[in-house]
Amino acid sequence: MIRRLARYSTPLVLLGMALTFGEYLHGSDALALAGMVVIVAGLALFFVPGAEPGRAPVVVRSPVRGRWVPVNSPADRVPSHGTHELGQTYAIDLVHVPEGAGEWRPLRRRPLAARPETFPSFGREVVAPADGVVVHAGGRQRDHWSRNSWPGFAYLLVEGMIFRALLSFLTLSPGRFVVGNAVVLDIGDGVYAVLAHLRRGSVRVRKGDRVRAGDVLGEVGNSGNSSEPHLHFHLMDRPRPGTAAGVPFAFRYESDGEVRTGVPGGRRPFVPVVDETAVDGTVVDKTVTGETAA
Repeated sequence: MIRRLARYSTPLVLLGMALTFGEYLHGSDALALAGMVVIVAGLALFFVPGAEPGRAPVVVRSPVRGRWVPVNSPADRVPSHGTHELGQTYAIDLVHVPEGAGEWRPLRRRPLAARPETFPSFGREVVAPADGVVVHAGGRQRDHWSRNSWPGFAYLLVEGMIFRALLSFLTLSPGRFVVGNAVVLDIGDGVYAVLAHLRRGSVRVRKGDRVRAGDVLGEVGNSGNSSEPHLHFHLMDRPRPGTAAGVPFAFRYESDGEVRTGVPGGRRPFVPVVDETAVDGTVVDKTVTGETAA
């Protein structure tokens, strides 16, 4: 029962806000108080998974090419982003770190903020993790300056977790201004892939388009609630994140000299591996490292 209610945590918060802030319309103190209770209950349900545990991971293709560092990975903790809200129980953030670029750090002392174009991830191609149909494609939100300094991160918490979340609620579009520019794919069997924080103007697909695994969907940007340019990726079981539960995933990658099928974690750099079927039917592991590798 609680897990089923957890799927509707966002609608509950919306209902509570309507009751609380609509007091001047209904004129009832009791309804306003009830609204506050509903808001608190909805927020508490953000931390309750909406699906039963133990589901097998869906094996997909990596949505990026080249050398990347996994951040906020479900390989390290679940829920990976501290909440089950918006179906992101098993979400992962991917930051491009070229060979020889040094160790990636989440926060810097200076500069306080930097243009998104100065980060290696910005403009990197994002590809479809599986064959599917586009159910959502949005690309008009701006790419803001980074928030990866201590003052910038504090601003991110206030701006992202309060104002962006509130704006998403008020526009009845849960998560829209949090995930920024995004593409959602229906990859079959009731599973949907979310690729978020894309660069403004880079989205190459429209709702209803059919795509193949590896097709370019857009480019990494810094839209939405993002500290620096990176790709946010997760699977969920409904097309709308407001009532979706997270779905675990896995893809093939090479890290520390070993090829694995799973989820990279520990902020250890990895390179995606793509299975290619040869003419004779054998499967060959191909490590995708080039800028234009397929």
